[in-house]
Amino acid sequence: MRLTGPWELAGRTAPSRALFGPHETNLGTGRGIAGRHVAYYARRAAGGTGVLVTEAASVHPSDHPYERAPLAADCAAGWAAVGDACRPHGTVVLAGLTHTGGQGSASWTQAPPWGPSRVPDVVTGLVPVPLGDAEVAALVAGFAGAAATAVAAGLDGVEVDAGPRALLRQFLSPLTNTRDDGYGTDRVRLLREVLAAVRAAQGPDRVLALRLCVDEQAPWAGLTPEGAAPLVAELAPLVDLLTLVRGSALDGEAYRPTAHRSPGFHVELLAAAGGTPVVAQGSVVDPDSAEELLAAGYAAVELTRAQIADAGFVAAVRAGRSPRPCLLCNQACLVLDTRNPPVSCVVDPRSGHETTEPDVEVPDVEVPGAGGRPVVVAGAGPAGLEAARVLALRGHDVEVVAPAVGGLLPVVAAAPGRDRFHVLAAWLVAECTRLGVRFTAGTVQDADVVATGGQPGAVVVPGAVAAADVLAGAPLPAGPVLVHDPVGGPVGVGVAELLAAGGREVVLATPDDVVGSRLGPTGDLVGANRRLARAGVRRMTAVRLVAWDGTEAVLQPVLAAPFPAAAGEPPPHAAAPSVQEGIPCPGGVRIPCAAVVDAGHRLPGRTLPDTGRVRFAGDVVAPRTVLDAVLEGRRAALAVVP
Repeated sequence: MRLTGPWELAGRTAPSRALFGPHETNLGTGRGIAGRHVAYYARRAAGGTGVLVTEAASVHPSDHPYERAPLAADCAAGWAAVGDACRPHGTVVLAGLTHTGGQGSASWTQAPPWGPSRVPDVVTGLVPVPLGDAEVAALVAGFAGAAATAVAAGLDGVEVDAGPRALLRQFLSPLTNTRDDGYGTDRVRLLREVLAAVRAAQGPDRVLALRLCVDEQAPWAGLTPEGAAPLVAELAPLVDLLTLVRGSALDGEAYRPTAHRSPGFHVELLAAAGGTPVVAQGSVVDPDSAEELLAAGYAAVELTRAQIADAGFVAAVRAGRSPRPCLLCNQACLVLDTRNPPVSCVVDPRSGHETTEPDVEVPDVEVPGAGGRPVVVAGAGPAGLEAARVLALRGHDVEVVAPAVGGLLPVVAAAPGRDRFHVLAAWLVAECTRLGVRFTAGTVQDADVVATGGQPGAVVVPGAVAAADVLAGAPLPAGPVLVHDPVGGPVGVGVAELLAAGGREVVLATPDDVVGSRLGPTGDLVGANRRLARAGVRRMTAVRLVAWDGTEAVLQPVLAAPFPAAAGEPPPHAAAPSVQEGIPCPGGVRIPCAAVVDAGHRLPGRTLPDTGRVRFAGDVVAPRTVLDAVLEGRRAALAVVP
């Protein structure tokens, strides 16, 4: 495969055409590159990545976009350590350099952000201070100084950021650059000056890469693929490597789309780049997709999320194995969050914890004859399958006892945009089978690890159908449906999308202030609400479901008092007339619906015992996310005494 073969880049030989791109990690303790960064990057280098771009560092103190954002002035020692750790594997290491400008934050600088013009950011509402001559000079000098620091630290070069969150993109865009000086009449001028200064500072023998937005998802006025060819043609000769990306403040999800969106790679712009190597960036997580893009003319493929999910992605492909699959869910790897969660992965919780979680340190290589013994795992959901896989890796003779494999993964996969959960289930089963794990449907006796799943919770109103049953194919009576989601997670959103796609009239009600609150502001929250709106799903927030008579449900504001009805009396809304939109009634708002789907919590599958040799994992302990189940299954396996 071309993906796994060597690649000549600006006088260097990268071991593969797989690029590990820059992304927020929250692995630092200050504004430098820390030891956790080093271990994180070194693991990907050992796994075969060809080019690695470190987390983008701000080139000027005016830019502090999130608490643990690196600052180039503080990164020299960290960059040197990353280079030293990756060099034995042949990886080409570039320092990511950025300034987020008007899309940054005033929380840490206590000053207005910089920007091309006084155009408020569409997300924060902050109005930037336009750069004057002194600020422009400081910015250019900041990029040049950071590049000099990076190469002095031993790195192979730098990548300049003109992507979705970058100040340099904001200068390129007519949406944010309304200046009437030379930096407005020629919007590319600042980027040209930065590239020239960086080239001069780092020298001709180092790699100069550029991350360039060619599609702001604003066809009415912004950067568009149709108009980007001249921009690409002008900038490509100035750099050694060009990564084409899309997205902006108007559509941040376009940069790292979930499985709900089709990626766009703008192959038509390759001709404009001339002989400059171009990297494809987007939702590339499979080897076959990467090969298709290489065949289309791209020189390399960015596989960032794929290599977060499997640090040995390239090595696995070289060995003829299927890499651990990325789910394209953005649940643990997208960490631009005020809570500062470290980067990690649903399918590999070890990611981001390479130096801090020794109890999840499991090399994905077989160690036969390592003192193993016969081990029984009860349950074949994500927790049980991961436990079985890890036990087999450690040399145990493993039997999995379960009536079926996959647990709730196939149920989750039935929701729109979640089909890759099927891929995870298939990969876990295939890996267990490859490692010699036996699957039986016998009775659970004397299991070492119990991961038999949870059980349905009590439905919110009599007659309601559990969301898991709907995803599993349970029929619903004809007519409108109310989906009640007290959890605020992907299940309620997924069921509503599924029903709406089937032509149902759907109301999604939640006690939260926003639908899908657990999806997170940097995850799928915005995308989910956009999809629901387009599908015609009516969203009702800050309400709770209090009654349903088979034809109408009553939603009560969460701050309202409960029904005052006496014992044995019907609620006061019972005889009130109905309208499609729902109308106020003494107990709340009535919603006509032929069925109610309950997306509430499931319950644990058992009562926790005191202590003993049996290890429990997953929903049998308490309702778990897939990430929690996989992590718990791994830890349970490691706790089994040889």
